[in-house]
Amino acid sequence: MRAILIESQGAAAQVVEASEEALLDGAVQLDVLYSSYNYKDGLAVAGAGGIVRAWPLVLGIDVVGRVTASADPAWSEGDLVVLNGDGLGEGRHGGFATRARVRPDALVRVPASLSPLQAAAIGTAGFTAMIAVLKLADAGVQPGDGEILVTGAAGGVGSVAVSLLAGRGYRVVASSGRMLEEGDYLRALGASRVIDRAELSATGGKPLQSTRWAGAVDVVGSTTLANVLAQTQYGGTVIACGLAQGADLPVTVLPFILRDVTLGGANSVDAPLALRERAWEALGAELNLTQLDAMTTTIGLAEALPFAAEILAGRVRGRTVVDVNA
Repeated sequence: MRAILIESQGAAAQVVEASEEALLDGAVQLDVLYSSYNYKDGLAVAGAGGIVRAWPLVLGIDVVGRVTASADPAWSEGDLVVLNGDGLGEGRHGGFATRARVRPDALVRVPASLSPLQAAAIGTAGFTAMIAVLKLADAGVQPGDGEILVTGAAGGVGSVAVSLLAGRGYRVVASSGRMLEEGDYLRALGASRVIDRAELSATGGKPLQSTRWAGAVDVVGSTTLANVLAQTQYGGTVIACGLAQGADLPVTVLPFILRDVTLGGANSVDAPLALRERAWEALGAELNLTQLDAMTTTIGLAEALPFAAEILAGRVRGRTVVDVNA
């Protein structure tokens, strides 16, 4: 088994040849076909604190693979499956490896409309984006209610969210720190407008500002999220699913008690199985696969080590698949 492994706390991640039997446990055994690269993967590879909580650990928070053996009757040899989060790459061995053994509790079949590579391209980022879109719709935010903001729109979560929302008929405004560089890309995904993140990231904004958004998907957090909440119209909903700017939230209660704004979250790690199945069914039915393919880049396992610097610096567009067998 070839894998990206962190041997001990404080050690650097490295590509190793490891004994599968010595490392892995789990009721469902997989040949891993692909993983994907998410912001959290970059943090783990770079050794950022708070991500990896057990050692030694195979990194990679996503797995797309083929079942080779199962102690759980729900899964049979040959099944194509996808697993996002569920502690992979944090406290359980993850997908940056040629083999995996996983719990069946959060395992989902790859929709028939998706290839294994496309399922990996969606990965945690696209899965999170779908949860956020479902939560906006469940909260009653309708396409005719006004503009929907997506922050960090050129990244993985943002790119898929823009595509999904536009596909559902929402008027999407994409916010990006690379507005000039990525404007054409975001409009091609369906954004009606692209704005500079500087419009939202300034500190010291008023707790209530002129209303602009019927809803939002925010992957930035901190001051940006505070300003988004202050600009959300009466009855609007904001779904938070990232903290690229920071984990703090300098906001007052005024948007909530005077405008009835709802702040929700999209947690892909601990999502229950029913939500996972619902989200993946929707992804298989709704996501524009031509757009997905166009936003996807593939790298090999060894390339995943230096790639951490790129994703953490915000220089990555769309989705990155890790071909663990390359």
